[in-house]
Formats: sequence, structure tokens, C-alpha cells
Amino acid sequence: MRIPLTNHLHSNLNKIKEIIGNSSDLIIKEFLIGNGSIQMAVVYTDGLADKNTLDQYVLDPLMIGIKQDAELSAELLAHPDPMKLLKETVLTVEGLVDVTDFEALILAVLSGDCVILMENRDRAMVAGTRGWEHRGVEEPSAQSLIRGPREGFTESLRINTAMIRRKIKDSRLWLESREIGSVTRTEVAVMYLKGIADDSVIEEVRQRLDRIDIDGILESGYIEEYIQDETWSPFPTLLNTERPDVIAAGLLEGRIAIIIGGTPFVLLVPALFVQYFQSAEDYYQRWDISTLIRLIRYLCFLITLILPSLYVAVTTFHQEMIPTNLLVSLMAQREGVPFPAFLEALMMEITFEILREAGVRMPRAVGSAISIVGTLVIGQAAVQAGIVSAAMVIVVSITAMASFVIPAYNMSISIRILRFPLMVLGATFGLYGIVLGIILIVLHLCSLHSFGVPYMSALAPFQLSEQKDTLFRLPRWAMVSRPYSITRKNQRSDEEEDSPTMNSFH
Repeated sequence: MRIPLTNHLHSNLNKIKEIIGNSSDLIIKEFLIGNGSIQMAVVYTDGLADKNTLDQYVLDPLMIGIKQDAELSAELLAHPDPMKLLKETVLTVEGLVDVTDFEALILAVLSGDCVILMENRDRAMVAGTRGWEHRGVEEPSAQSLIRGPREGFTESLRINTAMIRRKIKDSRLWLESREIGSVTRTEVAVMYLKGIADDSVIEEVRQRLDRIDIDGILESGYIEEYIQDETWSPFPTLLNTERPDVIAAGLLEGRIAIIIGGTPFVLLVPALFVQYFQSAEDYYQRWDISTLIRLIRYLCFLITLILPSLYVAVTTFHQEMIPTNLLVSLMAQREGVPFPAFLEALMMEITFEILREAGVRMPRAVGSAISIVGTLVIGQAAVQAGIVSAAMVIVVSITAMASFVIPAYNMSISIRILRFPLMVLGATFGLYGIVLGIILIVLHLCSLHSFGVPYMSALAPFQLSEQKDTLFRLPRWAMVSRPYSITRKNQRSDEEEDSPTMNSFH
């Protein structure tokens, strides 16, 4: 139930203190205007409100400007609604709106705005003075490029939306805002190109966001878990990125961006399987170079997924497939190893995962050095002690390096998870178990959807017209249409003669 404001200034101020707990960062400035006849107060939160805006556009005009203007002071005393006169003639700050209840007033104060109250008025004015400290625009640390823009999203939602609008200067770029989290009241924005994005997908995004019922949202991962299509799948169905150029390109393709305040990672939907193997740099380099690098990524995907299990299966069940000289060398290496190939691979894979996680959690100055030295020392020591074979160290090392080639970190984690069940199948049934596991993975991938769009679109079901930007990337002039699986509106850029910003997308 909303509690309305009263006509008594001090009663309202006491209620504000009671609700917020008389917190030390709550600032209340009381003063008199109109020849000392009108009592007023300004309430704001220290650290959230911009002091320069507050002083220049709120406090100075009210406390100094009115006192120096005798005519205005007399007019305030005679006016039937002095607060309305202040809004029209004195205050030049942006975002002046009236509030009549304490819930809206407290939300404004805790959001960085200041609230102006007056004696004998049962409403207050909210002035836009938000201006807390935030991190500046920097190069993305998790998705760096050799060639391309060096700017990345920040924790400020408004800065993030501005960076997207700076890239797409079109009136059809619409933004819808909402608050999610009954306690944190986190700002969430949905951006899309009206007339390009599919209306049914836009409505689905709205419904899934509106169904979220939680106390707080602290990162985009909270939203992702609530709106993803499949909870029990290792594969991600939403793309997250901290690069504005990736989001802008996705919007031009007809996708929808979900921007969450307080995190530099923006969500993009729908997301397809092939999208996780595409990097922003693919579209800044020549098409032949990009195609070669992309094919290497798919090769690394297969290496990461099946190389350890393939080694275990072949050395355990299918030695006849190994050339004789190589088989003799492998058997000589394994002669003093006390464990079967499966346990050997499992130990090495778990050890490397521990080293990888330790490198991430350690202080940045020593993290990379410790992870590299630890890998070399432990691997060499394990071989010399006869615990593992040198060939196994090579297999695990190649697998680990291949996993880093995949641009999307969440897809890389998914493949690393699936590597372990495939190792179990390879150790139990040999190559037959690996083939069975791959078939199950492919069937699972083909059953997934991302906001109604088949996850394996362009590959399954196969669409020849969509192959211009899947395994290969054709030259820019050949990519004249948007992905048919994402949107069926405005398929060709030459349909949009009045909008030059639509002529560049991937």
C-alpha cells in the first residue's frame, strides 16, 4: 500500500528518515524562500547525486537566486501554487516530475535524484541529479581484438545505451525500460530495431522478463538463467558480450539486446550455435583470412571435444589403428605407467582444470606466471615419476590450447564439460561409445531452441542461402541479406533506401 505525502514538511522529513533508517548518507537541506515565509527542503543521497548539478541547478537557484530577486519572492508569496511556479521559472534541472507517495520518493532518492519538498504541499518534485562514480569506457578484457574498436561496455546502463545509439543513428532503434528485482530495483533495457526484429520474439522477451520474480539482479547472469530456453542443457542459448560493435551488428541482423545496469555484459537473443564461433574481428579482416580462422575454430572445437577420449579409446581398444612405429613408441612410454589410459587422462584433465582456475583466481600479477610454470613443472615431473606418459601430456596440452581458441567463453566451458562423459564412453565402449556420444550431442543440439529459433539454424535444417556466414564468410558485397532464421523482415538492404545505417550488417 502506497503511503501518501502530507501537507507538513517536517512530518514528511521524519517519515523519510524512518523509512531509510536515518542513514548517515541521507542528506536533508532545509531552508527558507520568499522573504523567509516558505519552508523548503532538499533530500538526496550522498555519493549517488551529482553535487555539481545539485548545487548549480537546484540549491543555488532556490537559496540564492530567489533571495536576489525581490519581484520573484513577492510573486511566490502571492501565487496559489509556489511549487509549480518554481518548476516553470526557477529550476532548470532536467527530469522535473511530481511524486505524491513515499514509495516513489524513496526510490528517486536512492536512485541518485534529489527530492524537493515544501511546507503546505502534499507532493514533492523529483529533479534528475544522478551522477555517481563509474568506470570509464575501456578496452574489453575478455574479448580483445587485433583489429577493431577498442571500446567496451561499462557498468552504467545509460553509457551502454549511448554507445549503441552512437553506432546506429536510426529512429527505428527503440528502447524499452523496466525495473527487475523487488529490492535492488535494477534497471533493465531492451533494445531492438523496429521493423527489423521479429515482433513475436520481441513479445517473448517482454513476457519472460516480466515473469521474473526475485529480490535482486546483480549481473546479467541472473537474467540469463531466468529467460533461457533450456535449463538442463550445457550449451548456452543466450549470447553475452561486452563489445558494443557486436551488439550493434546483432541489432542490424534483427536480434534483440538486453542491457542490465551494473554489469558490462549485454545479452543478445536469439543466439545460434554457429554464432559462438564467430568473432567481431571476422568482419574487420578480409573474407579469406576470416574464413580460414573460422575453420580453425571449428577444428579446435572437435579437438577439445573428442581428442582425449579418442586417445583413450584407441590406446585401450583399437591399437590396430595405430601405425606400428607409433604404437611401439606409445607402449614404451606407457610401460612404467601404473594407471590405465582413462585414469591417466582423467588425472591430467582435472589437474589442468585446477591450474586454469587457479590462474584466474590468483592476483593478476602472478596468475599467468603460476599457471604456466605450474603446468610445465607438474607435467614434466609427472612424466619423470612415471605417473603419466609423455603422449598423454601432449594430448591434454593440445586440448587445453584448442579450448582457448573458441571466442565465446561459455561455449568453451560447455565443451570442456562434455569432454569428460565422452572420455568415460571411450574408455568403456571404445570408438563405438565416442560415436554414440557424438550422436547424442548432435541430437540434443538439434532439439534446442533460442526464443523460438532452432539452435542449429543454417546447418540443421540446412539452408543454402544462409551459408554465406556460417562455416565460411563470403565477401562483404555478397552478404546482401539478413539471416532468414532470425528475421523475415526487410531481408535486403536495398529495400531501405531512406536509411543508410541499414546498409552495413553481418
